[in-house]
Amino acid sequence: MDFITIEGTNATYQIVWLVFTLFVGIALAIDLGLFGKFLHSFRIKNRRINNDDNNTSQKRKISSVGSLEPELELQQEQELQQEQTFRRALKWTIIWISLAAVFAGIIYLALGYEKTLLFVTGYAIEKSLSVDNMFVFLLIFSSLAIPHAYQHKVLMAGILSAIVMRIGLILAGVSLLESFHWMIYIFGGLLLFTAIRMIIQRKDEEHGKKKKEMDIEKNIAVRIMKRFIPIRFELKSDKFLIHKNKNDGHKRLYATPMLVALVVVEMTDLVFALDSIPAILAITTDSFIVITSNIFAILGLRSLYFLLAGMMEKFYYLKPGLALILFFVGSKMLISEFFEISIGMSLIVIFGILAAALLLSYIRTRQQISKVIIDK
Repeated sequence: MDFITIEGTNATYQIVWLVFTLFVGIALAIDLGLFGKFLHSFRIKNRRINNDDNNTSQKRKISSVGSLEPELELQQEQELQQEQTFRRALKWTIIWISLAAVFAGIIYLALGYEKTLLFVTGYAIEKSLSVDNMFVFLLIFSSLAIPHAYQHKVLMAGILSAIVMRIGLILAGVSLLESFHWMIYIFGGLLLFTAIRMIIQRKDEEHGKKKKEMDIEKNIAVRIMKRFIPIRFELKSDKFLIHKNKNDGHKRLYATPMLVALVVVEMTDLVFALDSIPAILAITTDSFIVITSNIFAILGLRSLYFLLAGMMEKFYYLKPGLALILFFVGSKMLISEFFEISIGMSLIVIFGILAAALLLSYIRTRQQISKVIIDK
């Protein structure tokens, strides 16, 4: 932990770092299924024994259904998978948010009220901005026709590598602000530019100028990738790389749409990190607070994506709300030399904007539903 410079580094900080590492490590191991594989196999054996008679009777019923049975069975299986995915996503979203809340309590006991406010504010900023990130993930998966079942693998690999990348970006950002104080104006201007860009993009969407799919082959990351490895856009499994026979009989390594999706997701996260990290650095330059709040928000991104994937379009006012948050944070950085906005006030403004965006989105959705019912 010595490689991270923290304000007032002491034994207390090291203990909290250790607690954070244990929190994240254990939760990640459970989420990845490392602890559950044995229990899962044990449960399957028990189900096979207990449900032997039921399966026999079900097979008899299936044989009497006729030619429509395979389609019904496939539909029921898909509905069951979607329900299980939603339940798991809801469970893990609650777990990650709860872990962040518990860790905020630990920070309060160990480091005090001010550091707790900084952590909560940083977490709120990163979590809210990550929701906008999910719109792009959905666009990537739909453009590459990545099945729902394979998206888990792409997002998990992307999130784990994003953690490493963001830690490096955070340390670089903190070092720049500490070495060159004028960088605060660069970061502030970048946030204002991003806010304006988001508003323009929103206007384009309203006028139907936004594409429903991404032109993957023109993506700069994919074009660079093609220089190093050929790509086959046929998806037959969840593998990132496959071997195919050439005309001369030799096998050649190809990248699959899974690897293309992972590369584009990583590039997208890099772009979003250039927005979100300066936003948190506007609140604090304490590496401990910035890193922990960022990682907690990122680790809950996969479950939050599968929880909200079916209702992304219902967050109608989310993008304008995020643009307002970035505009506020960027302005805060630019005027910090002349007028300082307190942490508590920043937290109130950020949560107020988020609450207003979600409430207005909910009202609009209810109005649309009511209109459909009346028209019918």
